[in-house]
Amino acid sequence: MATLRLGDTAPDFTQQSSLGTVQFHNWAGNDWVVLFSHPADFTPVCTTELGKTAALSGEFAKRGVKPIAVSVDPVDKHQQWIADIDETQKTSVQFPILADADRKVSELYDLIHPNASATATVRSVFIIDPKKVVRATITYPASTGRNFDEILRVIDSLQLTDSHKVATPANWNNGDDVVILPSLQDPQELAERFPKGYTAVRPYLRITPQPNR
Repeated sequence: MATLRLGDTAPDFTQQSSLGTVQFHNWAGNDWVVLFSHPADFTPVCTTELGKTAALSGEFAKRGVKPIAVSVDPVDKHQQWIADIDETQKTSVQFPILADADRKVSELYDLIHPNASATATVRSVFIIDPKKVVRATITYPASTGRNFDEILRVIDSLQLTDSHKVATPANWNNGDDVVILPSLQDPQELAERFPKGYTAVRPYLRITPQPNR
C-alpha cells in the first residue's frame, strides 16, 4: 500500500493484542487515536516510550484519546515485556500493544522501510480523529525516542483548530496566543468569534488570545 497521507482514512484491521483481539475502527469508537509503532519488544527506547505513554494516560484521557502500540512480536512476548516496562518505568501499561507477527498492520500503515530495516518497523506515529481520518504523522529513526509532549501539543492544536477559525503558530502550547485564519474577513464574524480582540501585525497576520476549547 502507498504511504498514508494526511486526510486519508486510517485503514481498518483486526489483529491480536496484549488485551485481546482488536477490531480497530470499533475499538476506536468516537475517540481520537494515537497509533505508534515499535521496531521490536525488549528494546531500550521503546521501553521508555511505552512507559511514558502509560504515565500520560490521564493526559490522553482528558483529550478523548486512546493510545495503541504495534510491534511485530507475538502476544506472549508482549506480556513479558509489559512486566518489564511496568517494573522499570514505575507505571502500569493499560493500553493494547498489537501483536503484528504477520505484518498485517505494518503493511497497511507502511511501517517497514527496507532502507532502514527489512524486518523491523520504523518508529512512526499516526494521530487519527474520531472520523477515522489521519490528521498527523511523525516518523523517527530507531535511535531517537519520541517526544510525547509534542504529540500532546499536536493533538491540542488539532482539537482547537477544528472548533475555531484559527491556526497555531510556531512553538505554540495550549493557552498561548493563536492566529486568525486569513480567510476570515467579515468584521461582524470577527467580533463575534474573538470578543477579546486581536492585533493585526500584518493584514494576513492577526494574533488573538486562544479561544476557549
